Amino acid sequence: MAELKIGYLLPTRDQSVKGEHEPGRLIAQARRAERLGLDSVWAGDSPVTRPRADPLMLLAAAAQATERVALGTAVLLPALRHPILLAHQLATLDRLSEGRLIAGMGGGFPNPNTQAQFSAVGIGFARRMSRMEESIDAMRRLWSGEAVTYKGEHFAFDDVRIEPPPSRPGGPPIWLAGSGGPALRRVARLADGWLPYPIDATTYAEERETIQEAIGQAATPRSVTPALYATLCLDDAPENARRRLRTSVERYYDAPLEFVASVQAMFAGTARQAADWLNGYIAAGARHLVIRLATDDHDSGLEEFADRVLPLLREEDGR
Repeated sequence: MAELKIGYLLPTRDQSVKGEHEPGRLIAQARRAERLGLDSVWAGDSPVTRPRADPLMLLAAAAQATERVALGTAVLLPALRHPILLAHQLATLDRLSEGRLIAGMGGGFPNPNTQAQFSAVGIGFARRMSRMEESIDAMRRLWSGEAVTYKGEHFAFDDVRIEPPPSRPGGPPIWLAGSGGPALRRVARLADGWLPYPIDATTYAEERETIQEAIGQAATPRSVTPALYATLCLDDAPENARRRLRTSVERYYDAPLEFVASVQAMFAGTARQAADWLNGYIAAGARHLVIRLATDDHDSGLEEFADRVLPLLREEDGR
């Protein structure tokens, strides 16, 4: 079984909703996460629906400020961008980080706010999934280092070559978000990793098995890293944790907690309870956790997670 990896989502959106536009503090958090023993740091993407610092610019700075941690997007919306430009950015970032980039990608959650984001940049929302798939195909060809001519439904270009090539042959690993039949089949067909947020470990195990079955039926079986995106709110008083989770989530998503919690993995409680909850997903097969902390103080929140939850996860995984 692969070694368990645990990562941290940089609070780009939390900064924006509080009016604290200080990217330097986010880079300091990336350094702190590395020092505290986490395996990866991540940045979200939503320029219009949930505005925040650009993830690729931020991770480029984090690449220079860190040495060991993987750098991931959780998740990038490739359908908002042209694949030549995005392939160029990701290749350069992979080169800057010496091969530490993980390109987490998704189509965008289907709601009116996300649809408005696509409309704002002049891209049709209804075909975002096929546009994303075509972008992935085009980018992987461009990452070959050779001149590429491409003819698709959404994109067409002739004799294009990007420089520099990625640090790794074939480019950075692409992880896809999503649950449900079409999304799981897409993961099995296209992805190097799976980054979902199902609300319970039982669903996670079932969907992971669906992916494994689909991969096993492919002509060339391959491995897909099973990951998890989860939100935690820690407090020694569980009732306080639940209250703080509501405040954080409703401010972050501009939606009721009950709705967000019906579609996303999130937990409020003590450090021990949080570790037990996460260990359920680990037992279901998750091998890379991406943790978003619901807190007003991300400096102390990250320290608390590393001191009180991280050892419990490492200990259980080592048994």
